[in-house]
Amino acid sequence: MAAKIFVFGSINGQLQSAFSKLSTLHAKNVFSFAIVTGNLFGEGQDDDQLTALLAGEIQIPCPTYFTVGTVPLPVQVIERIEKDEEIAPNLHYLGKRSVTKTSEGVRIVTLGGLLDPAVVAGQSKEQYLPFHTEGDIKSLRGANNGDILLTTVWPSDVWKNSAKAREQNLTTDVIPSSQAIADLCAHLKPRYHFTMSPDNFAFEREPFFPESRGEEDKDKGLDVTRFISLAPWANTSRAKSMYAFTLNRETIVSPPVGSTLTPFYKPAAAAQKRTADEAGFSRFANGNHEGDRRRRKHQRRERSPPPGPERCFFCLSNPNLPTHMICSIGEEAYLATAKGPLPSAETFKSQGLDFPGHLIITPTPHIPSLNVAALADSGEDVKKTFKEMTRFRESLQGMVSKQSKGKLGAVTWEINRARNIHVHWQFMPVPVEMVRKGLVEAGFQILAKDTNIGKFISKEFETADEIPGDYLRVWIWAEEEGDAEKGGAEGGQVISKTLLLQIDENVRFDLQFPRKVMAKLLGEEGRVIWQDVGQSVEEESKDVAAFRAAFKEWDFTL
Repeated sequence: MAAKIFVFGSINGQLQSAFSKLSTLHAKNVFSFAIVTGNLFGEGQDDDQLTALLAGEIQIPCPTYFTVGTVPLPVQVIERIEKDEEIAPNLHYLGKRSVTKTSEGVRIVTLGGLLDPAVVAGQSKEQYLPFHTEGDIKSLRGANNGDILLTTVWPSDVWKNSAKAREQNLTTDVIPSSQAIADLCAHLKPRYHFTMSPDNFAFEREPFFPESRGEEDKDKGLDVTRFISLAPWANTSRAKSMYAFTLNRETIVSPPVGSTLTPFYKPAAAAQKRTADEAGFSRFANGNHEGDRRRRKHQRRERSPPPGPERCFFCLSNPNLPTHMICSIGEEAYLATAKGPLPSAETFKSQGLDFPGHLIITPTPHIPSLNVAALADSGEDVKKTFKEMTRFRESLQGMVSKQSKGKLGAVTWEINRARNIHVHWQFMPVPVEMVRKGLVEAGFQILAKDTNIGKFISKEFETADEIPGDYLRVWIWAEEEGDAEKGGAEGGQVISKTLLLQIDENVRFDLQFPRKVMAKLLGEEGRVIWQDVGQSVEEESKDVAAFRAAFKEWDFTL
């Protein structure tokens, strides 16, 4: 059973009120144990409360662990610890430097106190004063891992890449921090890192994860850390001083929504440039650059690790996101124009569209596939995500049909691969006549046959859980001439078909395949490679504005 854990900020000697609150909450939640960050006892400790605690008169409802913070432990407490006597029922001292495994199997790595600048080498000789050494920190690296890291001092740079830290104006000038503790956190990769707050404020950073692992470590899952610093108990600012959570120790498949790359990441010189593989997975790319593949044809090298959300141009959390191309954001997915669109603003002008109409529908979580496993850690419902993406697709179809007065239908495709960076769908208008005559389906079937990658079948399904292995899915849609031709709300007969091509893992699949098919159908072979389709920010913004005006009636997010 997963451990339910309660955490206090510094209690600072307010023992009776703090443990009374814990008793009330424990009666409703039944915590496995509790942790006190920072100072359990205060500088001006109330002797009556301390005496009551030591006499067992203050009820502590569940096992509660504490360490030394910035204030020395009371002499009476030290005496009991040295004699190996119980301090109070359910109250346990973790030590200043320790690795503790609870009865629930939770591994807590503890480093109490502040760095002692007077000690340049070696470990602390005692366990009670509020100071630690560099040697103490280094010795804890031998723990190798931990579920919870408990420190008095913040790790340096933890505020980097954090929008929440920017909102609170948290910097090195405001927060005392330690580079050695940052290195320890980066090494241990704990699920949670708790510290005391240096003032009357709390800070819960966005979850973060280390730089991407190699392909061989993919099955080990992702190490995600949550850094939380709680304000003192009963602080005058009423800042958050309590935190409760259930420790989920299952393998994390994909980063949680809103997470970032570790703030402790130090890129190597070779990583300063984005690789060609990464470029192929930008929001606007439609697969790997064909020219890049030709140049790499005879080069053997290790596959570069996939970029995380901080470098994925499909992720809204990417600080370098070109936001001028985002058109609509829903709860589960969003809509953006494609960079280097296959059609130009002139392609469908005679049918009533004065913009390219090449759109990307993307789920907001950083996931490689639309399946239950990929969304498990984020807590999202894959069916709900699929439903909203479908709603975007159907809204686009309706908009294109009405704007063109029944002259345009649409093609949407999805490439599902286990090695995807961030799954997405691409939408593109196509003349209704081509759909009606079967030319669109024939285009996909013929190129598949010519390139020996298999054969498309007709199959309706929703998420990737229903299809084993990698696949290419193509939705072909058109509304034949009816009232829509006159601009009415009702159209004619709908032609709709879904094609499925299961991708053989032993066959090299060209990620440009759907774009090549559409380029032949639309007579746009010169625009197959998206990087060769140059548009300025002004041109892109103009296309976005034109699209938004046309889509406004159909945009369910407004």
